[in-house]
Amino acid sequence: MNLTELAESLPAYARDMKLNLQNVLAQQELTEQQTWTAAVACALACRNETLGRVILAEAAAKLTPEQLESAKAAFAIMEMNNIYYRFRHMLGKDEYSSVPARLRMQAIRTHGGDPVDFELACLAASSINGCEACIRSHEAVVRDKGVTPEAVVASVRIAATLHAVAAVLDEPRG
Repeated sequence: MNLTELAESLPAYARDMKLNLQNVLAQQELTEQQTWTAAVACALACRNETLGRVILAEAAAKLTPEQLESAKAAFAIMEMNNIYYRFRHMLGKDEYSSVPARLRMQAIRTHGGDPVDFELACLAASSINGCEACIRSHEAVVRDKGVTPEAVVASVRIAATLHAVAAVLDEPRG
């Protein structure tokens, strides 16, 4: 199944998702590499096998192998960090903030892809996972690196749309 077939497989009630899917993967605010790096991290974070397969196949034709691995690393590290830092943030107690995480996070420095694209993917995946601390952290990093607010929002549009598509695909049909 390709992206067009995936969009066409969505039911009539998800017409907006069908249109948004095409639009968010062609936003002018992001480079093609930024778009597909974020799309891979987000599709994997959505945990829908069909969506993940389709996005990975499309991305493989648009990203270098190193950038594709970087996108997967953004997904993987955010799956861990979003849980840990959301826990600390939700408690809001200083005593937990001073305890070292003791979680290996080398992927943040050694992902092998473009650092800005990696951070945008982390931001988008963190949006799906609902980690305010990580969203704030990655937004600050990309803004410090010159990314515009419009590009930040564009990466989150990818997250929002892919999350909605995954939810529709997971919906029982009867």
